[in-house]
Amino acid sequence: MKAVHFGAGNIGRGFVGLLLHEGGYELVFSDVAASLVDAINAASEYTVHEVGDGGTDTVVTGFRAINSATDPQALIDEIATAEVVTTAVGPTILRFVAPHILAGLALRDPSRPPLQVMACENAIGATDTLRDEIREQAGDAWDAISNRAVFANTAVDRIVPAQPEGAGIDVTVEPFFEWAIERPPFADAPPHIPGAHFVDDLAPYIERKLFTVNTGHAATAYFGARAGVEKISDALADPSIVSRVSAALEETSALLVAVHGWDAAELAEYRATILRRFANPALPDTVGRVGRQPLRKLSRHERFIGPAAAAAERGLATTALVEAIGAALEFDEPDDEQSVEMQRRLRAEDAATFTAAVTGLEPSHPLFAAVEAVVAQRQSEL
Repeated sequence: MKAVHFGAGNIGRGFVGLLLHEGGYELVFSDVAASLVDAINAASEYTVHEVGDGGTDTVVTGFRAINSATDPQALIDEIATAEVVTTAVGPTILRFVAPHILAGLALRDPSRPPLQVMACENAIGATDTLRDEIREQAGDAWDAISNRAVFANTAVDRIVPAQPEGAGIDVTVEPFFEWAIERPPFADAPPHIPGAHFVDDLAPYIERKLFTVNTGHAATAYFGARAGVEKISDALADPSIVSRVSAALEETSALLVAVHGWDAAELAEYRATILRRFANPALPDTVGRVGRQPLRKLSRHERFIGPAAAAAERGLATTALVEAIGAALEFDEPDDEQSVEMQRRLRAEDAATFTAAVTGLEPSHPLFAAVEAVVAQRQSEL
């Protein structure tokens, strides 16, 4: 069995690639970073180091890498004969992945079982997005090749921090992980991925993860940056930051109960687990890394505005989420392009214009006035 994985970075090697390896797949990594591709091809194995309680080391073998920028045909040939394709490249990069998968499907022997495609991104419906890109680029040819692949959405969760100096292609991760995958697209032949679990309805799992893990992680980063703290684990050693992050997650949990019927006690336990994970001192994660790209994280369907807007529409509390949004607006990291751009726009645009453009909220939306107020507050400090 063979799996092609787009994105040979830390998530690709330390999470998705690791589980595919444990499922018995031969791994083919695709990336555009020439030095990383060369390093992978120069190695016969790498180690995934789990740090924290219960952590173990796992050695990964049976892999190679292809530079999709310089050798696209080799990648296309691998896709044509693979059983599985996965991605961990970021939702905005999926449109660049689509042409390679499309070309691989065109070459695929129609008698082979369908290629199983899963986008493992921090976004709702990422695999649907990838499928739609492929279908659009295929045009009239789509009908002839559409039965050569099945597409399943996933929800993935594992903290993979910035790696220590000199680690090579080894990866340091936390022990906890979750990979939930839609069952229906696969019928009776799901991929063999130990540790993954298949569910009939993925939406509750995606939103639980996005609105708890992603919201909580970013909120910790922004409150930590406001307090002048460098590490995520140190931020959660501050009771005042824990209190603010917990309050925001209580609001997202209330939304999850209302929308998906999650058990409130189960969500409380889930939140506690998440905060313990963030506080793991063995993970050298920084508020600067976790907080980067604040404009994306403040967009309409992301981890703050998404749940806060849905909560406001239902008359649920949003005070703590709005406070986290206010902290995000203070994120001023010179090495992050979006942070620099955000601070420039806060100086150049009025509060209503900035709020509408960045968050995607209409002025009539029940959340708009509260967000506009924290935008104005931040502008008054500049």
